[in-house]
Amino acid sequence: MNRTELVSALADRAEVTRKDADAVLAALAETVGEIVGKGDEKVSIPGFLTFERTHRAARTARNPQTGDPIDIPAGYGVKVSAGSKLKEAAKGK
Repeated sequence: MNRTELVSALADRAEVTRKDADAVLAALAETVGEIVGKGDEKVSIPGFLTFERTHRAARTARNPQTGDPIDIPAGYGVKVSAGSKLKEAAKGK
């Protein structure tokens, strides 16, 4: 399902216009991105998803073509965890 199909499904379920559903989806993505970007708290939608920022330590890797070592600096990533309701839905229950 792509964004257009998701917006259409949300609009139909919530009985709102596609424009309104798209605005809500965009606002959700922007808000989650801002909160996770700050890194001081996680975003949790109970039973569905949890988003949190994680720290990745610096490490040394190898260039697969030359075998030379490469220093990869420390950085941040995002951890997304599925909630219980989403896990049950994935099982087909």
